[in-house]
Amino acid sequence: MANTNSSKLSTSLEQGVPPRVRFCPSPTGNPHVGLVRTALFNWAFARHHGGTLVFRIEDTDAARDSEESYDQLLDSMRWLGFDWDEGPEVGGPHAPYRQSQRMDIYKDVAEKLLAGGYAYHCYCTTEELDTRREAARAAGKPSGYDGHCRDLTAEQTAAYEAEGRTSIVRFRMPDEALTFTDLVRGELTFQPENVPDYGIVRANGAPLYTLVNPVDDALMEITHVLRGEDLLSSTPRQIALYKALIELGIAKETPVFGHLPYVMGEGNKKLSKRDPQASLNLYRERGFLPQGLLNYLSLLGWSIAEDRDIFSIEEMVAAFDIEDVNANPARFDLKKCEHINAEHIRMLDVKTFTESCGPWLKAPFAPWTPESFDAEQFAAIAPYAQTRVTVLSDITANVDFLFLDEPVEDEASWVKAMKEGSDALLVTARAKLVDAEWNAEALKNAVLAAGEEHGLKLGKAQAPVRVAVTGRTIGLPLFESLEILGREKTLARIDAALARLAA
Repeated sequence: MANTNSSKLSTSLEQGVPPRVRFCPSPTGNPHVGLVRTALFNWAFARHHGGTLVFRIEDTDAARDSEESYDQLLDSMRWLGFDWDEGPEVGGPHAPYRQSQRMDIYKDVAEKLLAGGYAYHCYCTTEELDTRREAARAAGKPSGYDGHCRDLTAEQTAAYEAEGRTSIVRFRMPDEALTFTDLVRGELTFQPENVPDYGIVRANGAPLYTLVNPVDDALMEITHVLRGEDLLSSTPRQIALYKALIELGIAKETPVFGHLPYVMGEGNKKLSKRDPQASLNLYRERGFLPQGLLNYLSLLGWSIAEDRDIFSIEEMVAAFDIEDVNANPARFDLKKCEHINAEHIRMLDVKTFTESCGPWLKAPFAPWTPESFDAEQFAAIAPYAQTRVTVLSDITANVDFLFLDEPVEDEASWVKAMKEGSDALLVTARAKLVDAEWNAEALKNAVLAAGEEHGLKLGKAQAPVRVAVTGRTIGLPLFESLEILGREKTLARIDAALARLAA
């Protein structure tokens, strides 16, 4: 068979015709970060080339799809900052963009495929199929569909129907090798024995993904299909179906395919929906920035430069080329994802950072009452917190000492900091803090002087003070924190710590 997609570059791109790509998730459960990576690459490809992104919902599985998941998908796309040119809430010339609203279209196409001889009715029962597959496996042969109903006579068909058998519709695959060039993987060839005839319509008349996906791509004039590697095995089927759709006048051309590498989780296993780190909602709830998460996800199979990991989405769009995507599996590294997100937090201006922390400064995240929160105090501490947090939800524990009546009790921190002699140190430090000017530099000098009287360097001297005031051994810069907390609360907490030590 002649090579389909004979070069790695689409003819349309060579001629300057903007590409049309699609992102077509199913509304089942929480969005998956692998799905987001696919959306990102399609979106970046479309924006880089000035093309069109079609957002389509594949919701033909009534048992698994839900309106709640549909709403989550749209909300997630908005949160991530993706815009789409055609699709839900936007419309477009190929509406509707939900497959559940396009059933008449699929029925019509299936009838045309049957009438043209490109498809046929298959009456094989599940038991018959299983028996023949087992026999093929035992003989060392491919165990796919064996074409039993491919060329039934009218008499055979009538006999099956007289038995009361139902039939599915199968597409008739060509009896020759199929070769195409993948944008990521180069030239690939599939032998006919490995790509048998396949079902496109269930016995109850419901169309299958194998039909609806390529039909929608054809009718929506998609030029480039960028999708996960797990769908690679279905590509020769779709290319053969495209040939039939072109001959029937339904499709104009076969799109160019590019299959993105697997995203691997722990143990080098493919990241699945069941993996905790796979859920997009987890990252939203923890306070990842969309730009930080997308920056990291873009590195799962692509890079802007060998020595550069941190960049803006605008820089990615300007540099993105699908041919630079690596075919090798990409491992999801949560620590690196967090590091990149932290870098994006640092790049925010303080006002934006302060506003972004908003959800984590109130219920259900904040342990203090709304009346206890002081916006001016938070604005003062925010620049110091911005350099410390990895995700926005970290802000709550970093600043709780400001807004709680008492510091959080952390027994491990107390034991670690309150060594023998800590009570004497706190007495000295309190006396010097009472007389100090209330600014970070003066407070630091006061604790430093207290430490010197007890033969301690600043690091050792400030540990009991920090735990007495904030409850933790690690936190924001201590003396700036004391300045913002205020003299009265600082001294009261030291007194409370001394009382506890005395008890």
